[in-house]
Amino acid sequence: MPNVRSAEKRARQNLRRRDRNRHNRTRLRTAIKKVRQATTAGDARTALTSAESILDRLARKGVIHRNVAGRTKARLHAHVSRLH
Repeated sequence: MPNVRSAEKRARQNLRRRDRNRHNRTRLRTAIKKVRQATTAGDARTALTSAESILDRLARKGVIHRNVAGRTKARLHAHVSRLH
């Protein structure tokens, strides 16, 4: 455990951020699974919109790298376009 007050505060902040990032990453993985498991193109497009929104938000917040977000969106778009 840290001995300095600022280090204690930093540890508390890191715990809160870790929990928030973990929650958001889980939401992202679920959204991506919904796109991949969609059977119709309409369902996939709806799920894709939701997943893109989450990807962009997490990239903006720094939870994931922006290139990872772009690559994932491109792969999901390709997957949805194959469903037609």
